[in-house]
Amino acid sequence: MMTPETVEAELEHDDCNGNGNGNSSPLSGLKGILEAILFVSGEPLSVDRMLGVVEGVSRAELVSALQALQADYAVEGRGLQLVEVAGGFQIATRPDCAPWIKRLERVKESARLSRSAMETLAIVAYKQPVVRAEIEQIRGVDSAAVLKTLLERRLVRIVGRKDAPGRPIMYGTTRQFRQAFGLKDLSNQPALRDIKELQEAEPLMLQNLDQNGDASSVES
Repeated sequence: MMTPETVEAELEHDDCNGNGNGNSSPLSGLKGILEAILFVSGEPLSVDRMLGVVEGVSRAELVSALQALQADYAVEGRGLQLVEVAGGFQIATRPDCAPWIKRLERVKESARLSRSAMETLAIVAYKQPVVRAEIEQIRGVDSAAVLKTLLERRLVRIVGRKDAPGRPIMYGTTRQFRQAFGLKDLSNQPALRDIKELQEAEPLMLQNLDQNGDASSVES
């Protein structure tokens, strides 16, 4: 694996094994390194900034690798391109792919959970197994429609029936829930007192939710 510590050694090796005309061969793996840092940066990177990241590489070698990477992306049929913009380089989508990207944004928008759904999901996550009446007691409103949406999204599931009059249905979270929120298991859930905000949603008002809510593993 190419690491910052091995870059200089690679260059020295290339200098000692030239291509016969006194020029060093391209640094193996440099294109991949540049591609990775450009991909994760999210903003244009100048040559000087990249030189500060990839130590042991000359400006000429780095520019040469960028040009080679640009040529790779220029192949017909690729959806990405390496562009020079705002004094730096950035990996961007091709303009002719814009219609499909806009479709994706519309799909993501339609898939976004409402505030009420996020509230209900939080209650299920921390109180599971929980019945609808308990959810509604905390939220203060009917939650049938919201639970139906969460079931359809496969974020919650029916885990059984409570041993109580009427045998109400109990709900718990799913593997899809853990995947969506990046949780290895339910023990990785943050403590309620540590929750300040949720992405693209206002802070949840769950004052009635027990701070020591049961996060027992009811998922399969």
